[in-house]
Amino acid sequence: MAELFASGRLIDLILGLVVIEAIALTLLHRLTGKGVAPRDLVGLLLAGAFLLIAVRFALTGAEWVWIGAWLALALVAHLADLALRWRP
Repeated sequence: MAELFASGRLIDLILGLVVIEAIALTLLHRLTGKGVAPRDLVGLLLAGAFLLIAVRFALTGAEWVWIGAWLALALVAHLADLALRWRP
């Protein structure tokens, strides 16, 4: 289990689950019209994925600048998601 963390493979598995979740939720919406619209999922899932990538880089000993870049991308995705959802 320690090797899964140290190598970042655990994060890869979680990112795979995020992709599966995105596909499943998109299919659900297209087939039934229920659930969250794919447009509303993009910012949410991107922010989470970028955070996971930042964690992966931190676990594998990457340079701080790469970790900071992924965190900044997560912030941008989060703010874009908020801007799309904001109701005056």
